[in-house]
Amino acid sequence: MDEAAKPDIEAGRLLFARPCRFIKGVVAVDGLPPEQGVEVAFAGRSNVGKSSLINALTGHHGLARASNTPGRTQEINFFNLDGHLMLTDLPGYGFAQAPKDKVDAWTRLIKTYLKGRSVLRRALLLIDARHGVKDVDREIMKLLDTCAVVYQGVLTKADKLKDAQLQAVIEAVGAELKKRPAAHPILHVTSSETGLGIAELRAELAELAEFKTGAAP
Repeated sequence: MDEAAKPDIEAGRLLFARPCRFIKGVVAVDGLPPEQGVEVAFAGRSNVGKSSLINALTGHHGLARASNTPGRTQEINFFNLDGHLMLTDLPGYGFAQAPKDKVDAWTRLIKTYLKGRSVLRRALLLIDARHGVKDVDREIMKLLDTCAVVYQGVLTKADKLKDAQLQAVIEAVGAELKKRPAAHPILHVTSSETGLGIAELRAELAELAEFKTGAAP
């Protein structure tokens, strides 16, 4: 990789060192905040570690609520990173312990958000490294392909696997993403517990936000 193509780790560090605050939780389309700046959505099946990843990226361990109970996040939660980037935490799909009417409502909300949000630059598709791509992941991939939303695979909980196991998962997930029309070619490998891959993901999000080292406060 040449120098120009390398991620700007320092820009990512500086961006995510800035204040990040919870804006609102949205349960209906009419509650969506005004479109401004750049948004990145975090999508993934229930209990994949979306909240934990947001907390790891921002360095605020209580910012996004993490839970061991699948289906706890029942709304789209918006977090403003000092006016430079909006992070949106989508309800986990799979909804293992949610009533059907709730599932239907969340699904409609997510579809409307993905199709109509012009400032949404990318969706991060979180995939549990221990399990790889499941059918529920393929369903959201299909939705994102249909909505023409660029999405990028992010393996979570990578610290739970041995090196050889992890490499096999990386290759399998990467091969599957290559088949999808809206998938970004770079797969991130992360662990919210150990910090693996967090700096690189911050750097990529800083690039999306067009945040440069030495940017004005």
